[in-house]
Amino acid sequence: MITVMRYYRIWEVVVMQKEANREKVQGSTEKPAIRKPKKMSNKVYEAELARLQIELVKLQEWVKHTGRRVAIIFEGRDAAGKGGTIKRITEPLNPRICHVVALPAPTEREQTQWYFQRYVPHLPAAGEIIIFDRSWYNRAGVERVMGFCSDEQCKEFMRSCPEFERMLVRDGIQLIKYWFSVSDEEQERRFQKRLTNPTKRWKLSPMDLESRKRWVDYSKAKDAMFAHTDIEQAPWYVVDSDVKKHARINCISHLLSLIPYEDLSPESVEMGERPEKSDYVRPPIDDQTFVPEVHHPK
Repeated sequence: MITVMRYYRIWEVVVMQKEANREKVQGSTEKPAIRKPKKMSNKVYEAELARLQIELVKLQEWVKHTGRRVAIIFEGRDAAGKGGTIKRITEPLNPRICHVVALPAPTEREQTQWYFQRYVPHLPAAGEIIIFDRSWYNRAGVERVMGFCSDEQCKEFMRSCPEFERMLVRDGIQLIKYWFSVSDEEQERRFQKRLTNPTKRWKLSPMDLESRKRWVDYSKAKDAMFAHTDIEQAPWYVVDSDVKKHARINCISHLLSLIPYEDLSPESVEMGERPEKSDYVRPPIDDQTFVPEVHHPK
């Protein structure tokens, strides 16, 4: 049975092929412009997301049953859509099994520790999925660009990070790394939107404003980071995130494809009859403090 998402992709390819044939017939001598894929409708997006979230629940049960340890790293530029994707992954899952780790800036004491030390306590135990919303790669990105670490510290990170990750993989942790890639035009549009949205204003930090001025520096830092840490045992997977809905669907689909989970959903439960009421007498309602009703339907 063809899934909704597969149908959408087939339809998209057919439409683009028809447009290409039309240009060929017209004999255009101009170089065709690069077309972005048409945005999927809300209906298609919601249907596919719902299907994928059911699969995530199956994955969760399999991880719990088998004692698998999974660590997922989300990196990328500011406003690239990492948080939205993480939210859609964790939405249907048990927070006791799937945790999100988003560490603040290191304390003075942590700054004197081995660099990876503060991340180690958050690595997954058996039956856990840990999502790092930014990770030890801060050193190769924001710390390097903003001057929060020395050149020698950055070089040492590039040397030691691949070995650190190989050690995790050898010990049985499945390490998955995603980089969310967003164009400078789309990032700017999202920054401007945050200025006018009171519920997203908090996302626009002074660090975001400074990073806005250093697009090229961040690009160079990312290229150097990939050159040193895109290893066979834990490769980088790049997510095109100019269209948030596409990025979420693509990332979750890819994540599910990397883990050989099976459907271990528990059998359906039959609920028996409720026991008859005993001689329990409820205390007077006036003795309890209720939350005031602020919504009064007309």
